[in-house]
Amino acid sequence: MGTIRPMSNARDTARGAQADPGGVDTRGGMDRIIQRKRHWQKPAWWLGGCAVAALLGVALVLLSPGGRSLTVADNRLMISPVSAGIFEDSIPVRARVAPLKTVYLDAMQGGRIEEILVEDGTRVEAGQPIVRLSNSELQLSVMSTESRVMEQLNSMRDQELRLEQNRLSHKRNLVEIDYNIRRLERDIRRHEELLAQGNVAKSSYEALADELSYYRQRRVVTLESQASDERLMVHQLAFFKDNTAAMEQNLAYARQSLQELNVRAPVAGKLSGFDMAIGQSIERGTRVGQVDDANRFKLVADIDEFYLARVDIEQSVEFERGGQAFELRVAKVYPNVEQGLFEIDMQFSGVTPPDLRRGQTIQAKLTLGDSSEALLIPNGSFYQDTGGQWVFVVSPDGGSAIRRPVRLGRRNTHHIEVLDGLQEGERVITSPYSGFRDMQHLVLNQTNAN
Repeated sequence: MGTIRPMSNARDTARGAQADPGGVDTRGGMDRIIQRKRHWQKPAWWLGGCAVAALLGVALVLLSPGGRSLTVADNRLMISPVSAGIFEDSIPVRARVAPLKTVYLDAMQGGRIEEILVEDGTRVEAGQPIVRLSNSELQLSVMSTESRVMEQLNSMRDQELRLEQNRLSHKRNLVEIDYNIRRLERDIRRHEELLAQGNVAKSSYEALADELSYYRQRRVVTLESQASDERLMVHQLAFFKDNTAAMEQNLAYARQSLQELNVRAPVAGKLSGFDMAIGQSIERGTRVGQVDDANRFKLVADIDEFYLARVDIEQSVEFERGGQAFELRVAKVYPNVEQGLFEIDMQFSGVTPPDLRRGQTIQAKLTLGDSSEALLIPNGSFYQDTGGQWVFVVSPDGGSAIRRPVRLGRRNTHHIEVLDGLQEGERVITSPYSGFRDMQHLVLNQTNAN
């Protein structure tokens, strides 16, 4: 029979196992106690990795400005420093030589070209005939106008003649009346003496007195009529003189229109743009050419509309030619902007180069203001993409660039004036931003230029 193990020993063994979890199973190979792992105990390498990841996350948060990011090869970019220097407030202008004075030549009357008297490119004098036209309708119209004007002038002269004849008639009547009054006054004086002696009839005396009274009253009426006619004549004569002057002016204009068939040079100069042929018909107002001042010139230039508010009359312009400096001034600014450009005229202030020709191009410098000390960055294509409102600033290690708002001022060919937002020694991207205009952060991938 087998041996029976006491129950107390089995219970003691179980309690011992519970009291000492890390002990060895003393009950043989049948049962094994599993050790329970504590969750707060971790390996040291795992904790170190978590700490590094946390630090990288914090670094990324601190370094990233937010927004979109793009990786760009640095050999595609132009990176320029912010430096202090003297800003020359001037811009280059590519000007063309033009005549100082140009007078356009238009046909005052239309017609058929009968004769060409001057060739294109010839120097002409003021009043010199250039081309002769014919216009039969105009000639008939002028003849008809002359006829009507002459009829009206003759009619007015007839009116003037009648007024003068009426004035002379009044004078003759007054002369006759005055004569009769003097004659009757003498007769009455003789009749009074005779009547006092009784040698003449009283009726004869009364007849003379009545006749004298009649002529005296007639003289008063004649004087009133003469005064009224003279007032009327003065107004009519003034009216006739004005009308006569207007009619004669119309007649002169009609005759002048015939003279305008001969096109003449308005001023002395060089004829250009004259391309006519005999037999060609042109309408009234057609431009047949122009006369340019052959000895005096000006420069004309197209300027970017960015400088429209800064270009003004009397600003200085200079250029060199043959080792000699020449000065000009802005004489006129045309504010109309076409295709982003506006035009200016520049006149020479002193000596004019002797070898200038119309149409030549000259590289000149237009001074907009005085030079001054300022922070400067090179003028680059980035300005067209940002309008000078912001730039990409490169980090000190050159590994990234962050978008930053700035305030830029004047520009010239080489530099842009920095007013705010940048410090001396910082570096900015001055090449075009067309590929990353909407980005906030650039990662600069340093690549081998080869």
